[in-house]
Amino acid sequence: MTGTIMITGTTSGFGEAMARRFVRDGWRVIGTGRRAERLQHLKEELGELFHAAAFDITDPAAIDAAIGALPDEFRAIDVLVNNAGLALGTKPAPDVALDDWSTMIATNVTGLVTITHRLLPMLIERRGMIVNLASIASTWPYPGGNVYAGTKAFVKQFSLGLRTDLHGKGVRVTSIEPGLCESEFTLVRTGGDKAAYDALYKGAHALKPEDIADTIFWVATQPPHVNINSLEIMPVSQSWAGMRVHRED
Repeated sequence: MTGTIMITGTTSGFGEAMARRFVRDGWRVIGTGRRAERLQHLKEELGELFHAAAFDITDPAAIDAAIGALPDEFRAIDVLVNNAGLALGTKPAPDVALDDWSTMIATNVTGLVTITHRLLPMLIERRGMIVNLASIASTWPYPGGNVYAGTKAFVKQFSLGLRTDLHGKGVRVTSIEPGLCESEFTLVRTGGDKAAYDALYKGAHALKPEDIADTIFWVATQPPHVNINSLEIMPVSQSWAGMRVHRED
């Protein structure tokens, strides 16, 4: 089974690993992202099966222009992977800049629903698939998660809503909910703090982007009558924290 897949956020991490995984098995891949030079390097590596579409997921006009400019051989999209997203900061809510919250909402929520809405008619026509990247943060709260966790809870619930609204259309929808995974995501979240990055992953045997890419490839290549509603994935080293109790003196 092969087809055409659009993967948002392919300039690093999960998206980059997914592009390689799907091209390896003969899929046509549309890779999107803001950093055109990274997309071009991926194009040089992956060849004619990869189409680079550089745009900002928060810009609806840029989304429309990029879709309108797709080459003929990439126009019939079978799978949309909504991977583009970010977390900014680890501080508690009272100490967070409102601009950071707004950026996370614009990227993780508004951008995701915009490109999904734009492609829904084609995905319905082709009885395709939508894979949304949520997070364990969509279910399990932690200090500093605040708006990032809220955006991922939206993604998880939006996936369920899409499944409901697309009943009888033959379109599959999956929410992928990773835990600790070693990627550039953490450098972005900490403002490029390499020491914090190293401390987080030291000895943790975290997931790798290739683990998520392999999982999504498996989801996308199930028979058309099989829908994986959601998958929560953690490294063995990660589990749930205990409940906290604050006590007054």
